Amino acid sequence: MAERPEPPPAWVDRIDATLGSLPQCKRVPAWTGTSWKVGAATVAHVFGGEDQLIRLVVRAEPDEVMALQHLGPPYFKASWGANVVGLVLDGDTDWDEVAELLTDSYCVQAPSHLADQVPRPGGRLDA
Repeated sequence: MAERPEPPPAWVDRIDATLGSLPQCKRVPAWTGTSWKVGAATVAHVFGGEDQLIRLVVRAEPDEVMALQHLGPPYFKASWGANVVGLVLDGDTDWDEVAELLTDSYCVQAPSHLADQVPRPGGRLDA
């Protein structure tokens, strides 16, 4: 069995810069890689696969999961959970898009009293 690479620390730090600024979102070690949680709910998980690719999985609304899945690479529908979508991270990753996906994932997973505090794309608060 091939070893799983660790995600580059700079990428983990970029993810943490977005999620760590959100109410009660905490970075935690995962079975492989790093996860972020709000309460007991996982918001995001970045990890290396046995194929040596680095993946980030997040939660999204069902229509967003479908839209991203249909875009194809680097996006994919995870094989678990109806609202889990992922993308392969590499040197061409659009980190602004990743920040939006992370923020949306937080708002899907967080209790509404926390999610309602988060500015969403377009400068509005999610209502």
